[in-house]
Amino acid sequence: MVGVFIFKAMIKGRKRINLTPDSILDKISEYDIYKMYMPHQNWKINTVTYSPFRNEKNPSFIIGYRGGALNFIDFGDSSRKGGCFNFVMMLFNVSLNDALLMIDRDFDLGIVSGSSTRNYERIISDYAQPTATSKREYFIQVKTRKFTHEELAYWNGYYQDIDDLRANNVYSIDTVYLNKQKFPIKDTELRFGYLYEGHWKIYRPFADKKNKWMPNNVPITMMDGLDDIRDCDVAFINKSKKDYMVMKKVFPCCCAVQNEGMGCFSEENVEYIKENSERQILSFDSDETGVKNSQLITDKFGFEYCNVPRLYLDEGIKDWADLARIHGLKTIEKYLTQRELI
Repeated sequence: MVGVFIFKAMIKGRKRINLTPDSILDKISEYDIYKMYMPHQNWKINTVTYSPFRNEKNPSFIIGYRGGALNFIDFGDSSRKGGCFNFVMMLFNVSLNDALLMIDRDFDLGIVSGSSTRNYERIISDYAQPTATSKREYFIQVKTRKFTHEELAYWNGYYQDIDDLRANNVYSIDTVYLNKQKFPIKDTELRFGYLYEGHWKIYRPFADKKNKWMPNNVPITMMDGLDDIRDCDVAFINKSKKDYMVMKKVFPCCCAVQNEGMGCFSEENVEYIKENSERQILSFDSDETGVKNSQLITDKFGFEYCNVPRLYLDEGIKDWADLARIHGLKTIEKYLTQRELI
């Protein structure tokens, strides 16, 4: 977090002007600052976009609301995160002092000069400010139904019965409304809802990669099974609810994050896991992306990592859920025993 900084300027030898983050935000918003300096002008709040810090093929940067502030996270570099003033400092490699001066100058705020200019109002009038609904860009409502035989058969393939589904807040979905509009899903398509403290995450296992997950507003740091991590010798951290549900069958001390990004790990959750376990084993996919993210996160937090053996990639298997489905839970037990984890 940016510390409190006060820049005092003498105007005509007498007047003292305080240039602080608060004095800037009295005139413009956090959104205005991102809007001014983000090179990719088609970015949206709470939507992953391309990082302004490097050229990349896959988007890995997000600006979204957290704790009432508009913060950014660069999933490709865990050191790059924070508020709008941190963003300007990092983007231009300047001090907080210089960042404040830059913003004051570029928006013509007149704080340092002591002028009564309101030119900044013309600058920010060229676009609409985000409304309150922008903080929850995706409003999801669902109508649930009883699990069909086909749906139960799908989950039975992962060693999950109806009691497991209920215990893990997994629901069969009849209809989904996205921002109050009915979302088109074929009647024959499998779709499930994961409920997290009033927030829905919709999973369509047989949709193409782009549409497998519907947009959602589940907090990125929400975890599955965090309460299972208590007085553990080893805590297993999975990358998805399904992996967590499968792993729990053979390893009771486990939990899961929302995805393989650095932003899923809040300081509070990391501290809790470390306080309640002797070792922490991160387990993401065994493909190139999963291994890379495993290395980044273990380096950051001092975890170890143990992914599905890469020899199974030839069979299209890269996570624990699919390993269990194709080769059975005993295969997982055997491997974890060999690694002296159980």
